[in-house]
Amino acid sequence: MTEAGVRETGPGEGDGLNCLMVQTSRGYRVLLAGLLGEIDLYPGQERVMTAIWENGPQSQNALARIVGIDVSTMTKSLQRLERSGFVRRSPCPTNRRVSIVDTTPEGDALRPRIDRVLSEVHARMTRGLTPEQTDQLRSLLGVVRGNICREAAPDAGPAGPGPLTGC
Repeated sequence: MTEAGVRETGPGEGDGLNCLMVQTSRGYRVLLAGLLGEIDLYPGQERVMTAIWENGPQSQNALARIVGIDVSTMTKSLQRLERSGFVRRSPCPTNRRVSIVDTTPEGDALRPRIDRVLSEVHARMTRGLTPEQTDQLRSLLGVVRGNICREAAPDAGPAGPGPLTGC
């Protein structure tokens, strides 16, 4: 307890910031996985699809950079998406060693479904919050992300990662 009678919570306490972040991250992942599973996607694959839709066909390496994951993780994600018929890989016309990834018509048909999933996740996350509180939460999480990502990847720059990138 502090002098003002406020209980301090330490790093390992059940209602401490560390615990809340872990529980929130886990809950978000479980919610997202459940909703994406209904459209035959795994978490992270919606980010790959969005990256292609927003940036056009890309090499695997470029997609990995855009999404903020390592190339081996991107390869595994693309293999799953390709097996599902949502993306196709073709050799780059100027460098046959590089694969260019694009969406298929089946993959493009997922766009409104992914948008609905992400809207539902947003609605559930912000249930009970006013628009002002939602804006404040977004701002605070942006600061926290910047603090964490700056330490995880010191060369990420002062602005921190972009909207689709990870740490």
